[in-house]
Amino acid sequence: MESIVKTDSKGRKTTLNACTEPCAIERGMRLIGGKWTGSIIYHLKDSPVRFNDLGRMLGGASKKMIDQRLKELEANGMVIRKVINDRPVAVTYELTDFGRSALKILEDLRIWSEVNDIKT
Repeated sequence: MESIVKTDSKGRKTTLNACTEPCAIERGMRLIGGKWTGSIIYHLKDSPVRFNDLGRMLGGASKKMIDQRLKELEANGMVIRKVINDRPVAVTYELTDFGRSALKILEDLRIWSEVNDIKT
């Protein structure tokens, strides 16, 4: 359903067929659009990555932020957490098939950002 903005004779605007729930783009952005989320997915593209290695790859992200985003991705079925050692605790994170399905979108976004020299 397409939204339409109508202007009456007095210049007042009303919206017809306004979305009452998030559209498909908004729902997708809620999964991959959070701060550091896309970068985490992108860095997991090749193989499982240990938590500390992922922190080094991301540079400016705090461990707390990385942990929070990984928990969100795991809860949404995009990432699998595997314990590889109990003492000391060591875990790896890898993409699920659902998580891998976002890689094309992120790659297209990366190319678009580079082509348009996006700085912000």
